[in-house]
Amino acid sequence: MSTRETPSLIDRRNVLKLIGAAGTWSALVPTMAAAQSDISRFRIRVSDDDLADLRRRLSNVRWPVETTGEPWAMGTDLAYLKQLVTYWRDKYQWRVHEAALNAFDHYVTTIDGQLIHFVHQKSRHPNATPLVMTHGWPGTFWEMLPSISALVDPTAHGGAATDAFDVIVPSIPGFGFSGSPPEGGTAERTTRLWGALLDKLGYKRFGAYGSDWGFEITLLLGMRYPERLIGTAIPGSPPRANREPRTDEERTYVTDLARWNAEERGYQFIQGSKPQTLAYGLTDSPAGLAAWIVEKLRTWSDCDGDVESRFTKDQILTLVSIYWHTRTIGTSARYYYFTGRWRTPTGVTPAGSAQVRSQPSSDVAPRAYFDFPGIKGQRVPKSFVDTLADSVKLWSYHEKGGHFPAAEEPKLLVDDLRTFFRPMRSAT
Repeated sequence: MSTRETPSLIDRRNVLKLIGAAGTWSALVPTMAAAQSDISRFRIRVSDDDLADLRRRLSNVRWPVETTGEPWAMGTDLAYLKQLVTYWRDKYQWRVHEAALNAFDHYVTTIDGQLIHFVHQKSRHPNATPLVMTHGWPGTFWEMLPSISALVDPTAHGGAATDAFDVIVPSIPGFGFSGSPPEGGTAERTTRLWGALLDKLGYKRFGAYGSDWGFEITLLLGMRYPERLIGTAIPGSPPRANREPRTDEERTYVTDLARWNAEERGYQFIQGSKPQTLAYGLTDSPAGLAAWIVEKLRTWSDCDGDVESRFTKDQILTLVSIYWHTRTIGTSARYYYFTGRWRTPTGVTPAGSAQVRSQPSSDVAPRAYFDFPGIKGQRVPKSFVDTLADSVKLWSYHEKGGHFPAAEEPKLLVDDLRTFFRPMRSAT
């Protein structure tokens, strides 16, 4: 499925032609991360046999009976999924997107027995600020890629050289090209691995950004390593006040959130309690895998019900293909299981599971909230945030963008990251 290589130059001119044909990723700065003896260059390479097997499966899908009622009301719409699967089988070109993925600088290393895959894109500008970006579920490192080129080369994307970042995008253990976590995957363990990875790369001080599980991992980085973190940035609103709603907007928010919890959290309970049962079907059926992932992309993005207004079929299928070819949908789902939250009585915090979404204290790293509309019904009204901790240095507020801002609104996210980290760069 993939190979490890000694460091070598990629023919980027030909690769960038393929990227342009794909219409998915921006051009990259042709820079290389410094190789160390225990860090190996990595190249994604899916075998021809795997691609042939996928085509065979896509040609022999056993479809379920059509639902009643409105499309998408019971889950992924059958008509849409048939279109997506037909496109996957007949038009989608994995080799084009594989080449686009390989235009980034990929590496693997082992820390505490854990194989970690990561993208390390270094800026050509001196004194660039190290920035670790952590994805969540059902994302992978894929979701951060559209933002990388503007972060590492700001002068080519409307910024100043002093806005440059060295970007590190690790794959959470159990996701994509990182190995399965031998001791179970939790945000706490991932935080320790990221600290060790940044040590290996020689970064004593760094910034952090993360969404979904990356949200929690990023906050934990700021709490565990406050002396090392320049700042932590997360999409979403600051924690709401611990009081009853007072306005119509606040009451609507509470009602919408309760409805969302009742209708949309089923995936958390199955992944948090019986992920292996789910894994058999999703690992064996590419149509089933696509249905499981695309429903979340549609529900969680700012797409008003039209998923392809935010993600092209090629983008969707590249994400699905990463899970398919690495067979990691099951191990990614286990991340929910190992937290213990969905196997613990309500009101009891499972051992080893952090609850980090509360208001930060003043002794953690500086924090920013990049507030996108996100998942419908989950945006906290401004009036419901009574106070901000001293450590909160920026709360930006956007009218578009969803749960995947690095992929949905890369320009807005990049601008926010530049704004937040600009006054703190001297701390590196």
